[in-house]
Amino acid sequence: MNDIELMQQKIAACEQEIGKEIIGQKDVIRSVMLAMLSGGNVLLEGMPGLGKTRLVNTISHVLNLSFKRIQFTPDLMPGDITGTNIMVREGDNSGFRFEAGPIFANIILADEINRATPKTQSALLEAMQEHSVTVGNISHKVPEPFFVLATQNPIEQEGTYPLPEAQLDRFMFKVLVGFPTKDELKGIVDLTENRSAEKAQVILNGDEVQIASQMANGVKIADAVMDNILNIVMGTHDSSNKYIREGASPRAAQAIVRGAKARAFMEGRYNVSFEDVKAVVFPVLRHRIILSFDAISDGVNEDKIISDIVQRVGSVKQ
Repeated sequence: MNDIELMQQKIAACEQEIGKEIIGQKDVIRSVMLAMLSGGNVLLEGMPGLGKTRLVNTISHVLNLSFKRIQFTPDLMPGDITGTNIMVREGDNSGFRFEAGPIFANIILADEINRATPKTQSALLEAMQEHSVTVGNISHKVPEPFFVLATQNPIEQEGTYPLPEAQLDRFMFKVLVGFPTKDELKGIVDLTENRSAEKAQVILNGDEVQIASQMANGVKIADAVMDNILNIVMGTHDSSNKYIREGASPRAAQAIVRGAKARAFMEGRYNVSFEDVKAVVFPVLRHRIILSFDAISDGVNEDKIISDIVQRVGSVKQ
């Protein structure tokens, strides 16, 4: 067994360990793992109480990564996230010292991110894109690997602020967390009430996560599959589609490529397939398409638009 196959087995073991503490939600777990292998951030959307926080906490434990949770509220300030310079006195001398905020960890859980004001939401932008934080003209690097996993309630909930388009574009995936089935709900109740239940074990560490990411990025992608990805993204800019006000950015194409490579890697393959593209295109595009008034009035959502584009460009090829 070579190093790549061994790492693929460890990644599969990570999914199994996470599943010990998260009932159901297999697609959600897979999507988060794909994003982390791709070095991307994830936006988890769902009603409160669906286990989003527990999922992120479990993932950080299985991957043995440092973890900080930031509860976003309307009165949260940017400095509460990034940290700030404080005045310190040593003898007769005084000066400023940087006091790091909670953003300096491997995994940041931005809980209910859309309950904070846009100004505070934007405090994450630099860290998500550049993996650094600038305070007082001095940049401070965050630990590597670094991921932001944000949760948000559906925008119809009272007391929420829509995320700016520039911030949304920094999230590789937007993953919808649905309500569990009756059997899954029973399993969740049993798990939370049974304190002797089997706990998830540590499988990887930070260095191995970065190595796995490099291996996934090395998966090959054929010209035909790449062309398919480009056609899908360009399809979001079709002026004849009355349901789209604005299409996806170039980051969308990059995200589809990275996500499809990660999926092929997790599936034990060395080439990206059309099926890999189809599996990641929805979480990549659904938050990057701006709906028109016609779409809102006709009750057409982003997933329906993406599905139509995928079918039109012939994504489902074998």
